Amino acid sequence: MTAPQPAPSFDARPLTDPVDARAVSAFSAELRARGSSGFSAASVIAVVIFGLVFVVALIVVGATMFSLLTDRGTSSFAGLGVIAAAAVAITIGVVSWRRARVARYRLDAFARANGMSYEARVSDPRLPGMLFGLGRSREATDLVRGTVPRFVEFGNYRYTTGSGKNSTTHHWGYVAVKLDVPLPNIVLDAKGNNGFGTNLPASFQREQRLSLEGDFDRYFTLYCPEGYEQDALYLFTPDIMARFIDNAAELDVEIVDDWLFLYTQRKASTLDPATWGWLFGAVGAVITKLDQWERWRDERLLQENPTAAASSRGYAASSAANPRLPFAPPAGMLSPPPGVAHEGRRLKRSFRWLPIVVVIGFAAFWIWFRSF
Repeated sequence: MTAPQPAPSFDARPLTDPVDARAVSAFSAELRARGSSGFSAASVIAVVIFGLVFVVALIVVGATMFSLLTDRGTSSFAGLGVIAAAAVAITIGVVSWRRARVARYRLDAFARANGMSYEARVSDPRLPGMLFGLGRSREATDLVRGTVPRFVEFGNYRYTTGSGKNSTTHHWGYVAVKLDVPLPNIVLDAKGNNGFGTNLPASFQREQRLSLEGDFDRYFTLYCPEGYEQDALYLFTPDIMARFIDNAAELDVEIVDDWLFLYTQRKASTLDPATWGWLFGAVGAVITKLDQWERWRDERLLQENPTAAASSRGYAASSAANPRLPFAPPAGMLSPPPGVAHEGRRLKRSFRWLPIVVVIGFAAFWIWFRSF
């Protein structure tokens, strides 16, 4: 196992330095002009309405109790209560709005100080990771992007499942790293962030689990498509496994198409310098080893295209038999182009039985308890 890699040097001062209110206002106007304000008027209205309803409910309950105890009317008291509730709700909304504007300004300054760029909000981001096709109202916020030495995007993501009273909004932080070539769909389910079962929003068939050497299985459960076990061993050499253990043991990892994703159930784009140090360190430690992945090729692509495979073999044979040919084919001409065969592009999902078992168990216990 290698020693933990230090976090890349970065300037975190913009995350905590005092800000100029006029500069914040100017930046917010710039975001609105670009159509990426990040905090819409609908969000402000929703906060105000929620605060209003909550406070009014408290006032009404308090007025009712007061009338019962003092035998007085509630009309004047309730009227004053509604006014006070409206004032409190508006204050909550304005404070939240101002804090969001300052946070966006700080993140933009942080991105520029570190040679990156900032985007406040992207609706329904077109990324292939397991999170990005779930539910509805999909939105990535506070995106910080860098392009050197390769494209990296830090962001927060939310989506909603269910409907009505049963709707749930899920929040994730993620890091997306662009790879040089498409690779098989591989998932590392980090054991350090699991509770009662996996925290991932998807389950995968057990036949796709692959055990690796050393301590790797203590930190991650690795899933790869059936038939791609040797490919996974090629990609996850001992030095790369050590990098993941030392620097990303609390992060879930997904390789899909030509992307590497790191997932966390806390904000990845935040005003906390320690979180940025942690994520910069994890990304910096991993991407220094990704160059060797670009040499991987899927030999199954030759089987999917037998004409091209026969042509390559025939050219190689004729070249060997005829020394007068001007050159022998390079090794790359006898290998498939970058890509992944159909069976390796996506892991096979499995049905999540655990929630059903928990509900059935609770119902059975309730029926048993009521029978006494």
